[in-house]
Amino acid sequence: MAFDKTKLELLAGGGAVLSLWAYASATDTGAEIDATGYFNAAATVLKPGDWVLVNAVDARGIAVISANAGGVVDTGNLSAVG
Repeated sequence: MAFDKTKLELLAGGGAVLSLWAYASATDTGAEIDATGYFNAAATVLKPGDWVLVNAVDARGIAVISANAGGVVDTGNLSAVG
């Protein structure tokens, strides 16, 4: 499926330093969410170093934004939790 910006929620931060986000998808897998470009529609708010708590259909974990350049957002590998 595709990223749904309405499912991305800012939990803490939002300033010049680290922000903590939550994202849940009832249709996308952890591998889909982990792919480069998945979060491109949120490129204006996500910055390198931000953490995203992810709840996918088959995985729960933490994705750290590793790059955001030219509107292309990349996360490191989803670190499993639970």
